[in-house]
Amino acid sequence: MKKKRHTKKSKKPPTMPQEERLEDKLAPHSFVISRGIRNRNVQHICRDLRRVMEPYTATHLKERRCNKIKDFVSLSGIFHVSNMCIFTQTETQLSLKIARMPKGPTLTFKVHQYTLARDVVSSMKTQYFDEDCYHQPPIVILNGFSASGDAKHMKLMTHTFQNMFPAINLSTVKLSNLKRCVLFSFNPTTKLIDVRHYCIRPQPVGINKGVKKLVNRQIPDLSKFEDISEFVTKADLLSGSEFEDEEKTVVMPATTKRGNIKENKSAIKLYELGPRFTIQLIKIEEGMMNGEVFFHEYISKTEEEVAATKARRDKRKRLKEQRKQKMKANIKAKEEAKLKNKKKSQQNQTNEDDEEEPMDQDDDENAGKRKYNSDTEPEEDDE
Repeated sequence: MKKKRHTKKSKKPPTMPQEERLEDKLAPHSFVISRGIRNRNVQHICRDLRRVMEPYTATHLKERRCNKIKDFVSLSGIFHVSNMCIFTQTETQLSLKIARMPKGPTLTFKVHQYTLARDVVSSMKTQYFDEDCYHQPPIVILNGFSASGDAKHMKLMTHTFQNMFPAINLSTVKLSNLKRCVLFSFNPTTKLIDVRHYCIRPQPVGINKGVKKLVNRQIPDLSKFEDISEFVTKADLLSGSEFEDEEKTVVMPATTKRGNIKENKSAIKLYELGPRFTIQLIKIEEGMMNGEVFFHEYISKTEEEVAATKARRDKRKRLKEQRKQKMKANIKAKEEAKLKNKKKSQQNQTNEDDEEEPMDQDDDENAGKRKYNSDTEPEEDDE
């Protein structure tokens, strides 16, 4: 039987990584992680939020129990990460923290309700999904935040939501790249924020149902027609919903795909992609979850209490700084002592070597004398 011939597989040369564009470097990047009690639903909601934050997020980020917040903060400068979203599951509730990297502030929200993306899509009557829409960042829409007044915590929350996604330059943006939007709707009476995620799809208006199917890349049923022209020009195939959308139509400023021509009317339709959130702002603190509390929804302190809290925090900072200085001094003293001992041991070694050299010469002379005496002594006669 003939042996199989094994050929070596040729290795492909390593490809050089492409340099990141300046626009991508300046865009806000994000980490989405989970803490606390391990829950499968929390892991799914983390993945859904990563899909919302695409393309400037770590979609396949792998986290472990041993990882700490400091580990992610240390990597933020390398990967240009500017925001971090943390889901924390406790025995009583689920909270969401949005932190600005690397020095804060940190906003803490209570998650009242949430729905996974798969549940949202399965509940929709008309489902639409386009994988290409995740290649571009979404548009941020804020509703109801201006009606809440000029409170500082509301301004900070508004800026936080806006800075989570890259800004849109109206002079250079392409209309075909605007495929998604994220809605933050604030209710001043209940102080709840509803978060929704939609896909934007313009559809041409004024064409019959048959042409629309062809434009939308749907396979038509031609079993009842003799020719494709009959399918297109059939009068009774006019869609009745076209006249209902007359008030919701817009004039397209540029030509896009699927029949949306410049200066023609098109209807803008939104398809929900999920997930859904209903959150409430609870606390704002300076720094990365360890600073002074700037705002709290339920706890209000007097000026004396705030001053006492600040004094305690300053005292802890001073003690921490003193411990650091003491530790540095101890490390420096140990290094100096180690270096001193090393020099001393080297000096002792050189002295021992110098003392051993003359002793070796005396031993050689004695050995030579012993050899000479043994050669000159007469041999005794055997009796």
